[in-house]
Amino acid sequence: MRAKLTYAVTALVLVFYFVLAGDRGVLLIRQGTVVTVLFGVAVLILPLIGIWFLWQNTRFVTRANALAAALDAEGGLPPDELERTPSGRIDRASADAVFARRKAETEDHPDDWRCWFRLAVAYQDARDTPRARKAMQHALRLHDKERTAAPSLAPRD
Repeated sequence: MRAKLTYAVTALVLVFYFVLAGDRGVLLIRQGTVVTVLFGVAVLILPLIGIWFLWQNTRFVTRANALAAALDAEGGLPPDELERTPSGRIDRASADAVFARRKAETEDHPDDWRCWFRLAVAYQDARDTPRARKAMQHALRLHDKERTAAPSLAPRD
């Protein structure tokens, strides 16, 4: 819950910044000189890029959370078997050992989104965020493919 609240506050601060920057861009464009119009357009482009990134990140997090909920409903969430230091940080050797198991599991079942989800968690625990994100994106693609390939159980007219 704390992470969701932090994300929401950060997103709201960013949206506030985008509104302020957009307002400044419009003010610069209204000045009407070539230089201010060019700066105004540039200032407007930055919030648009930021909004796109915020949207993509929010969409990714929402989809990953839905995948976690689906895996939890199946009883397939990975257990927390990591050793921790006295300060609460994950022990690197422990994370590496769990990662090795998750990687082997994924290599044995490369088309299973569940394995890729667990591998993404292991990457994150091993502090490899870029690979964790790529593994989670792959899990999402496999999950979407599985959902579209499954026959519909809805009654037909």
